[in-house]
Amino acid sequence: MMPSARFPDLEGASVLITGGGSGIGVALTEGFARQGARVAFVDIAEVPSRALVERIAAAGAIRPLYIKTDLTDIEALRKAAAEAAAAHGPVTVLINNAAYDERHDIDAVTEEYWDNNQAINLRPHFFTAQAVAPGMIEAGKGSIINFTSTSFLINHPDMPSYTAAKAGIIGLTKGLAGRLGPHGIRVNAVAPGWVITERQQKLWATEETLAAHVAKQCIREVMQPDDMVGTCLFLASDASRMLTAQTLIVDGGYL
Repeated sequence: MMPSARFPDLEGASVLITGGGSGIGVALTEGFARQGARVAFVDIAEVPSRALVERIAAAGAIRPLYIKTDLTDIEALRKAAAEAAAAHGPVTVLINNAAYDERHDIDAVTEEYWDNNQAINLRPHFFTAQAVAPGMIEAGKGSIINFTSTSFLINHPDMPSYTAAKAGIIGLTKGLAGRLGPHGIRVNAVAPGWVITERQQKLWATEETLAAHVAKQCIREVMQPDDMVGTCLFLASDASRMLTAQTLIVDGGYL
């Protein structure tokens, strides 16, 4: 289900993906590698991440660089961004994909839980962008793609800290777009609907809930991680040269 389109300007591009070893990130890492990009990705899950590297390399694409990183450790995140730039040249495409959509009830949220949740779902988006911005400014170009979610748009009731973070990503995207645009750097957000990753299948997706959700989509097909790749390739490439400060909703037309 990977997109068939080729984006020649992405060949050889230095791409950094957060959460690139699991969930949607797996499809993004593979999708950019297939375009001939030099991909570095960070993820805390080491075993599946290293397996992904080998699978992509075995398929004939450029071997991605995996950097084990805890996104809540900002200094480690900065070092990872520097390592990616040292290996592949200044990062000109950043995809802030990593997230943790744990369900939580209002009454159960403590100050510590709130801060930890934001430290995964919002804070890294800014500090990763901050880390790669100087290289993009020097290059005179760049594309930052921030993953948000439609969860806050559909009033999801079961994860208020997560939905607050995802709404915050929209504000961050627009602020960064305004600040970095004069340097030729575009900043956009992607808001997926319900993408059925292994985690979703294991924890929340049942035959009944999935059927009910798909019935509310204009395109009545289950969304897969691969369905996020084409949008990100477009936003990363010069095909979207004048598109910035926008949020692209990819949810099958959920009503």
